[in-house]
Amino acid sequence: MSQTVHTLPSDASMVAAILARIGEDLGMMLGHDVEFAVPRVERARTRPAGTGKVHISFKLGFVPRTGGKRHGAVLVPLPDAITMSCFLLMIPDESVASRRTETAPDATLKDALLEIGNMIGGAVNTALDTLGLAGWSARTEGCQGVRPGVRPAFPYEEGSELVVARVGMLLAPFPVFDLILILPPPPG
Repeated sequence: MSQTVHTLPSDASMVAAILARIGEDLGMMLGHDVEFAVPRVERARTRPAGTGKVHISFKLGFVPRTGGKRHGAVLVPLPDAITMSCFLLMIPDESVASRRTETAPDATLKDALLEIGNMIGGAVNTALDTLGLAGWSARTEGCQGVRPGVRPAFPYEEGSELVVARVGMLLAPFPVFDLILILPPPPG
C-alpha cells in the first residue's frame, strides 16, 4: 500500500504562483498588461516598509485549516495604486498620467482601491488552492495608506517569521515599480 506524501511548496514557488495569479487577474480586470520581474524572496522577522513615498497596503488575512488567523499584505506605491484604480475605472491613459501625482485618492478612487484589494485577495486564495494548500484560505481585509518608512499595520507578533518578496512590477505604459508581498510561512 502506497502512501501519498504532501510536500509544502517552497517560499519561491509559493510567491511565484501568487504573483502569476495576481498578474493574470489584475491584467484581465484592468485591461492592461501586468508583468513581474524575478522576485527577491527571503524570510524576515520584521514587517518591511515601503520607502521613498506613501504606499497602499492591501491587507490579507490567512486562515489555515488548523485555525489561528495570520496576516500579510501587498504594498504598492501610491502613484501605482492610483494607476490601478484609474485603469479599473477605465479612465483614459492621458488622464491617468496626471492623476498619478495626486497625494490622496478621492472617494471614487478609494472605492476602486477596495475593489483591487478584493481582486488581490481572490487571486491569492486561488493561487493557494492551485498550490495544494486548499486548507489555507486568504481574503482581503481592506487597504490603507502607509507613510514612507512606516511598516504596514496588521496583527503581527514581533519577531515572528514572514515570507517577504520584493519584485519589480510593470503596469504598462507606466514605469516599473517595486511591489512588496508579505506572507505568513505556509502552514506545516
